[in-house]
Amino acid sequence: MKKIMTTGLALALTSMLAACGANNTATNNTGTNNAAAPEATAAGEPTELVISTWGFSEDFFKESVYAPFEKEHNVKIVVEIGNNAERLNKIRQGSSDVDVVYLSDYYAQQAINEGLFETIESSKIPNIQNIYDIAKAPLGAEYGPAYTIGRLGIAYNPALTQGDVTTWSDLWTKFDKNLAMPAITATAGPMVVDAASLAAGNADFNEDTAFTKLKELDKNVVKYYSQTSEYVNMFGQEEIAGGPIMEMYFKDLQAAVPDAKFVAPSDGAYAVMNTVNVVKGSDNKELAEEFINWQLSEEVQTASAKAKVDSPVNTKVVLTAEEAAGVTYGTDVISKLRKLDMSFVNEHITEWTDRFNREIGG
Repeated sequence: MKKIMTTGLALALTSMLAACGANNTATNNTGTNNAAAPEATAAGEPTELVISTWGFSEDFFKESVYAPFEKEHNVKIVVEIGNNAERLNKIRQGSSDVDVVYLSDYYAQQAINEGLFETIESSKIPNIQNIYDIAKAPLGAEYGPAYTIGRLGIAYNPALTQGDVTTWSDLWTKFDKNLAMPAITATAGPMVVDAASLAAGNADFNEDTAFTKLKELDKNVVKYYSQTSEYVNMFGQEEIAGGPIMEMYFKDLQAAVPDAKFVAPSDGAYAVMNTVNVVKGSDNKELAEEFINWQLSEEVQTASAKAKVDSPVNTKVVLTAEEAAGVTYGTDVISKLRKLDMSFVNEHITEWTDRFNREIGG
C-alpha cells in the first residue's frame, strides 16, 4: 500500500544566503532583487501584474505586500479574488490573464498535473534559500514554494469533553455527539482520512480501515463543515465541543470560549501549505518571480506573522511569545508536522469523495 505521507520531514534550517558578488542576485533591504525585471525597466506606464488570490486581509496585502512592490518595480498590481476552485477553473478556461496565483497545495497539484504552471528558476528567487526545507519545493523543485504553513490540529472546549484531548484517536473517545469534522471536499478532508487510518493503528495509510473508523465516528458528528465560520459559530454557541481545525482560527474560538484549547496531536498535526506559482503563458514571468521572492522576504514574512495574517516560512523571522501565539512558528513546531503526498491525494480524492458520500455523509 502506497503511503499517503511523504517522508523525511525532520527539518534542518538552511544557512543564510552567502554575500553575493553578482549584481543580478544581490538583494536590497526590501528583500527584492536589485536587478529590475525587464518588464519594469522602461520608463512610462507601469507594467500590469495580475495576481489571483483569496481576498482575505486585503488591506494588509495592499499596504504591506503590493504597494512596496509596485513602487520598487513600476508595477500596477491587479487582483482577482475567489476561492481555490473558482480561481483554478478560470485559469483552466483561459478566462483571465493571471500571472501569479496563490493556491493551497491540494489545488496547486491539480494545476501542475494539468500543465497550467510555468516552471520557475530558483536562482531568480533567492529568498527560497531562507525558508524551511518543507516549504521550498512542496510539489517539486520546478514549481513554486509554500509562502506560509499552517497546521491542522484539534480545538476543544474542556467543559464539554471527556478529559484532555492529546491524540487523533481521542476524536473517537472523548466527544459525545458534539463533534464537528471537515467535509471530505474541504482542504482538511483528506487529512482527516489519513488521521482515521492513523487512529486505526496503521503505520502506512490504509483506505479501508480509515473509512471503517470514519463510519464509527459518524454517530458523534453534528456537522461536516465546509466553511470555518460554521465551526466557529457552533463552537461559540456550544453546539459542538470541538474537532479538527486550522490553528489560525483558534483566536476566534477563544474569543467566544476563553477556556478553549488547541492541541497539536502527539501523533502529528498536519501541514497545510499555501503555494505561490507563475501561470503558464504569463508575459511577465521574470517579474512574477521577483514578486514571489518579495513574498518570501524577511520583511513581508515578519509583517504577515505579526499581523496574524500568515504563518512565516522565512527562517530569519523572529517573534516574541506573544507575537507567535496562534501562529505556526519555529523549527520545533514545523519539524513535527505531517505532510500529505498531494499527488497521491489527487489520484484518489474522487474515489474517496464518492465512498464518503456513499458510506458516511450521504
